[in-house]
Amino acid sequence: MYELIQVTDRSYYIQSPSKIGLVRLNDSDVCLIDSGNDKDAGRKIRQILNGRGWHLAAIYNTHSNADHIGGNRYLQGQTGCKIYAPGIECAFTSHPVLEPAFLYGAFPPRELRHKFLMAQESNAAYLTKEVLPEGFEILPLPGHFFGMVGYRTPDGVVYLADCLSSRQTLDKYQISFIYDVGAYLDTLERVKALRAVMFIPAHAEPAEDIAPLAQYNIGKVWEIADKIVSLCEEPLCFENLLQKVFSAYGLAMDFEQYVLVGSTVRSYLAWLKDNGRIEAVFEKNMLLWKKA
Repeated sequence: MYELIQVTDRSYYIQSPSKIGLVRLNDSDVCLIDSGNDKDAGRKIRQILNGRGWHLAAIYNTHSNADHIGGNRYLQGQTGCKIYAPGIECAFTSHPVLEPAFLYGAFPPRELRHKFLMAQESNAAYLTKEVLPEGFEILPLPGHFFGMVGYRTPDGVVYLADCLSSRQTLDKYQISFIYDVGAYLDTLERVKALRAVMFIPAHAEPAEDIAPLAQYNIGKVWEIADKIVSLCEEPLCFENLLQKVFSAYGLAMDFEQYVLVGSTVRSYLAWLKDNGRIEAVFEKNMLLWKKA
């Protein structure tokens, strides 16, 4: 773990729970794409940089999930590097309590205020084309989170963040976190058409051809959508529906899974309702979901 792997002359990634991109800007300066899940990840990254004699110029975050920005504060404090994050993700990066608060729908209980869902604050600026290194390209990848982006480097490596999961992860956990189902499917269709020297997803193995994995993720989204519709043959309140989803996929509920899977199921319900497959009705002061 935390092994530096070279992909091209200038582009690398650090093998970690969420792969971290590293790109050499010149003989001495490098930038990171994300920073790992916590302070310890930041320390390990710094050891890699020091071992190579590299100076960290900037961190370009793909999105604000804690496992992608957790090393920001440590690395910024140690190196003085700039940190950039896209759009609304910048606010979440600067104020990380927004993530568990969004997932829970209110001030989060203690069980959700930990490093897995809430990174330390870091001083982030808005990502723009002007702050990118020469030759870099921003790739909008909405769907998984609010305004997630990927990056294409000058030597043709594409860092895809969390826009898809590995087959093994999907087969084991079934439901990956999605904020906007429609945008997620659109993103995966665009990713299928991309060409690159190498694709580096955060939670899957690097690949020269990412289309088969993108299609597998698309298939899983439709499978889950059909399952939710089938569970709503009879009107169900959200809590009963969520219980049935957990049971159908053999999942075990705790606070983290309740908010992560629960938020995702709500996103599916919104998308299915907007597309006419599910109806929302109010009966006896209770919101019920039923197949249209």
